[in-house]
Amino acid sequence: MFITFEGIDYSGKSTQAKLLVERLERQGDDVVFLREPGGTAVSEKIRAILLDKAHLDMTDFAELLLFSAARSQLVQEIIRPALAAGKFVICDRFYDSTTAYQGYGRGLNLDHVRLINKLATGGLIPELTFIVEIPVKEVVARRTLAGASPDRMESSGDAFYQKAVQGYKAIAEMEPRRCILLDGTQPVQHIHEKIWTILQQRRD
Repeated sequence: MFITFEGIDYSGKSTQAKLLVERLERQGDDVVFLREPGGTAVSEKIRAILLDKAHLDMTDFAELLLFSAARSQLVQEIIRPALAAGKFVICDRFYDSTTAYQGYGRGLNLDHVRLINKLATGGLIPELTFIVEIPVKEVVARRTLAGASPDRMESSGDAFYQKAVQGYKAIAEMEPRRCILLDGTQPVQHIHEKIWTILQQRRD
């Protein structure tokens, strides 16, 4: 089963992805846990370019293509072989991030973004996607609490993040069966239990 986690930065999606991986492994499932961009030697090098604040002059379309290139490598090298072997694949971000960030956030043509997503993934679609929502104002508060400085993507500003949030809502409305919206301001364990319940219902 291919499951993805989505949401703006500091939404808590990575925490929820890790909790799910740990619980699946405890019950004996074979799980591959990945993050985007990254997960392969090629993809990690592309990640470094994308997040480096030395590249603030990167064009929006170049950004789109780099994210997609990293994803293409990950799908072919890791995800498809793992799924073919009957493993769970849990991915922290996938193509919905590109639709939300580069499509809605950057304002690139959504039809073009969706076409590139399809080409980069070879048409691979997650069976279940959890979108963890938080207010944009929470991003700065949580980043400050973590003592982290913003990377290139995180330096895009509140207006950009607000558009990405709306993008995720639009995605969930278009694909309500696949995409589950979760309130990221709820306690971590509460969110996890909801995710676990939904997953068990889908597996039955």
